[in-house]
Amino acid sequence: MAERLRAATLLSVILTVGSASAAEPIPPAELERPLRLIEAMEPGPLAERLRACRAGPFHRTRFAIGHRGAPLGYPEHTRESYLAAARQGAGIIECDVTFTRDRQLVCRHAQCDLHSTTNILRTDLAARCREPFRPADPATQQPAGARCCASELTLGELRTLCGRRDRVDPAARSVDEYLGPPDDDANAVCGTLMTHRESIALFDRLGVDMTPELKAPEVAMPFDGEYTQQDFASALIDDYRAAGIAPNRVWPQSFDLTDVQFWIDQYPEFAAQAVYLDGRVDEPGFDPERPESLSPTFDELAARGVRIVAPPLWALLTVRDGRIVPSPYARAAREAGLEIITWTLERSGSLGDGGGYYYQSVSELIDDDGDVFTVLDVLAREVGVLGVFSDWPATV
Repeated sequence: MAERLRAATLLSVILTVGSASAAEPIPPAELERPLRLIEAMEPGPLAERLRACRAGPFHRTRFAIGHRGAPLGYPEHTRESYLAAARQGAGIIECDVTFTRDRQLVCRHAQCDLHSTTNILRTDLAARCREPFRPADPATQQPAGARCCASELTLGELRTLCGRRDRVDPAARSVDEYLGPPDDDANAVCGTLMTHRESIALFDRLGVDMTPELKAPEVAMPFDGEYTQQDFASALIDDYRAAGIAPNRVWPQSFDLTDVQFWIDQYPEFAAQAVYLDGRVDEPGFDPERPESLSPTFDELAARGVRIVAPPLWALLTVRDGRIVPSPYARAAREAGLEIITWTLERSGSLGDGGGYYYQSVSELIDDDGDVFTVLDVLAREVGVLGVFSDWPATV
């Protein structure tokens, strides 16, 4: 019975994914990277199948989720990055949501990341940074850095900044060394920063679904004495209601189960696709072989109305008999009736050294960039995930 239910669920996912494929075919330039990765695969049935369909055509699918847009090649959470994700076939695109000093919701990965994701340190607004730029100190081994927060700027001030690729030099002795020269890849494009509402309007015009993540505030809440966490969580959903967006096009996310529970209780129509980003797997003491030790358990999450969990991809995979297979976490979540989304593909750089954080549970079998498709194949066909966040959605 469990296998029949799983097959039925997967069929519904396939049908849903197919219905999101009405976009124009993906431009060939956006496919250059995944085609190179296919060529890097070791010989075998999967490589042969993928190489046989290299000519496409490839279309948009909700299975491909643009993580911050397409930040492998564009400044994250900018109009340029979002447009690239849509060109690459992402059927869902993410806006991480935080707020400015005047409580306007904006798309940034973190409330305090402006020092690395924008050019603020090269502007007069650098004087407003919570922590001004400090050069690297070899004597104490302190890296270069700064801390600049959206909550310290008004929306009008934030709009004056350029989005840039998130790439800095921790050994830098000056701002110019820290951010790199103007013609560096990170600085080559002046990315257009966006409000949450502007992202909604753009995604609606592009015909894609929307997955906003309510980011953990890095200021004391209630902010400014009265803006509470529930106000923040409500404001996110209210922007979709005001824009007339159908709830089935919205996949709100949070690492905080309290936020997800609030949406379930107060906005049930939008909570049907609410995503609990499961960061518990990174907590000390988590045993990947004993997911039943998690609290709340998967059954308890389901009983509370949670329908979708989203752990990092390594938590869904393990190695058995020399091959990558679904992990105990993946099996337990599915047995509890939960659907799964995962993150983040194309964020680890070269996989020649085992893939780092995202591949830690299967690193013994990861030794070249083409292995990304082996992992993706297991996630899709054996774990049965609904979708995969990616920094280059064309690969998915």
